[in-house]
Amino acid sequence: MPRFAANISMLFSELDFYDRFEAAARAGFTGVEFPFPYDFDRHELRRRLDDSGLALVLHNLPPGRWEDGERGLACLPNRKAEFRESVALALDHATMLGCAQVNCLSGIPPKGADPELIHETLLDNLRFAADEARRTGVRLLIEAINTIDMPGFYLKRSRQALAIIEEVGSDNLYFQYDIYHMQVMEGDLARNIESQLPRIAHMQLADNPGRHEPGTGEINYPFLFEHIDRIGYRGWIGAEYRPLHGTVEGLSWLPTHA
Repeated sequence: MPRFAANISMLFSELDFYDRFEAAARAGFTGVEFPFPYDFDRHELRRRLDDSGLALVLHNLPPGRWEDGERGLACLPNRKAEFRESVALALDHATMLGCAQVNCLSGIPPKGADPELIHETLLDNLRFAADEARRTGVRLLIEAINTIDMPGFYLKRSRQALAIIEEVGSDNLYFQYDIYHMQVMEGDLARNIESQLPRIAHMQLADNPGRHEPGTGEINYPFLFEHIDRIGYRGWIGAEYRPLHGTVEGLSWLPTHA
């Protein structure tokens, strides 16, 4: 069966952030992910990973000014220098923390920007980032995000993301398939995952609607987990959901499938 990682930005939020590592290990997870390590002491993060025996399986590149509504720098034409600096920062953290893959948020294009310029900016930035990541032994991922939760996000469908990967032409650029986001945007999960499997390096899960744990919504997770295992996916699946009541109370799905 797939390997599950706790997204500790959402799970175990009842605890101080550093205490979530041990809690995730006690709950049965063997890996963790969280979007942004940059505001934490990375030496303490490394210690908590080592002490808990957990692998850090994913973090994101810096997103820009999140508090101002930015959701990534990669498609912003006037921010290329800042994007390159963010790549260096992300890879430095990934190396320190033993994280083998980083996710690049494409961002929300400025209103009125030339669509062709946005597209070419994204391609150029991804080529640069994929090359830099390869030098450090890290895989670069991109993710499609639904436009209900994140209006205006540039990458919104799986086929769009795969077309971008094809255009970039790097063997170090992969797709992060978020089951929740793709259920919202396109459905047909089993067939899409199977057909896109060669480029999928990481998955994330939540049920829909509500973005809560498996079993609270419309997605048939028992079937989907068996399907993902049968078609040969061997990567991680990040549990990136908001527990409906409490983290531990919402983990009844994990022992069944871990």
